[in-house]
Amino acid sequence: MAKSIISEGKTKQEAIEKGLKAINLPKELCEIKVLNDNKKSFFDILAPTIVKVEIKEIEAKKPEKIEIITTEEELINAKNNIENFLKEFFEKMKIDAESNVEIKDKCIYVSINGKNIGNLIGYRGDALYALENILKSIANKNSENRVIVRLDIENYKQKREETLKEFALKKADLVVKTGKTLTLEPMKAYERKIIHTVLQENSNVETRSIGEEPRRRIVITKKES
Repeated sequence: MAKSIISEGKTKQEAIEKGLKAINLPKELCEIKVLNDNKKSFFDILAPTIVKVEIKEIEAKKPEKIEIITTEEELINAKNNIENFLKEFFEKMKIDAESNVEIKDKCIYVSINGKNIGNLIGYRGDALYALENILKSIANKNSENRVIVRLDIENYKQKREETLKEFALKKADLVVKTGKTLTLEPMKAYERKIIHTVLQENSNVETRSIGEEPRRRIVITKKES
């Protein structure tokens, strides 16, 4: 992952959003600097805003100390907007489902359960993550600070995490037995993180990611004795 990104947009907010999307990290984990904040002439004003988005130096062992500054009012507004959207969405799409939206740890957690809603999950969660991105956009529409939204449907994420953990351990055993490096199929960032985390505890193998999104994948290698 690049440590910094140069991004531009018609406005400062647009440039920041593009930079955060490119670096794939939330705003609270980055330092943001406007590089052309000295606009003076009319033509300067028409020029795009250029910002530098740089990863903050944070100890990897203490991510839980990062403070999310989203206000209670922003969270409540986002919660209401998400609830209204989902109600209308289910009605228009004729989906027999119920949603639960709650605020916890300065984040919004959304769970959806119902009958025959596998199409909302999609292949390996593709539809689920697309819907989650929509909910994030709705939650952040009128919010100055970034509102974090986590969506799960029929406990898919939890089940997928358990499957990935078991998968990672089996592949690690195979690498240890054969001594051969193993390259896994492309995975989403959150799936790769699960596998990296699980195998960090295995003293016999090491992992790294290679390639570019969306074809980025994990390589498992046997550690030298």
